[in-house]
Amino acid sequence: MKMVLASKNAHKLVEMKDILSQLGVDVVLESEVGVDVDVEETGTTFEENAFLKAHAVMEASGLPAIADDSGLCVDALNGAPGVYSARYGGPELDDVGRYRLLLENLRGQLDRRGKFVSCICCCFPNGDRVEARGECPGTIAYAPKGEGGFGYDPIFFLPGLKKTFAELTAEEKNAVSHRGNALNKFKTELEKYLHGTNQ
Repeated sequence: MKMVLASKNAHKLVEMKDILSQLGVDVVLESEVGVDVDVEETGTTFEENAFLKAHAVMEASGLPAIADDSGLCVDALNGAPGVYSARYGGPELDDVGRYRLLLENLRGQLDRRGKFVSCICCCFPNGDRVEARGECPGTIAYAPKGEGGFGYDPIFFLPGLKKTFAELTAEEKNAVSHRGNALNKFKTELEKYLHGTNQ
């Protein structure tokens, strides 16, 4: 089965392919099916935004479409940046600018708890949808560390592994990450759906 990823993020494509290929699902980018959809993420939750993206790309391509909406929720910032993680601080900031702003906003703050959240939604042309949510708790480091990953990975610290997300191998990250957790739950739900046992 071919599924279109409602994202232009190549990092997400790799993570999705790794896990969903086990079900015989071939995840492709929008560009590979001649679609270029720009979806306004007007939802107030990760679930709403994932649905908006998946539904729009499914409508445009006529194929099942899968979207992930994810972000970092920091306790001391009342859950911010949350659904605005990719737009935190405005459009002029890049990944490094965003995590520097976050560190600045946490200056002097002793409560460094936070979590990454990922919500996945797949919309099918027949109106069905399959959804899953995954979380990964951790803390916000005082300074970036590691060369891997993207986004806030260099400042998201996992006390159990004593590493930031940016210091993990792809295998380690898939085993513990919010998207890895969500994808594994999604894989289970999709398997049930494909075999007609999710009723």
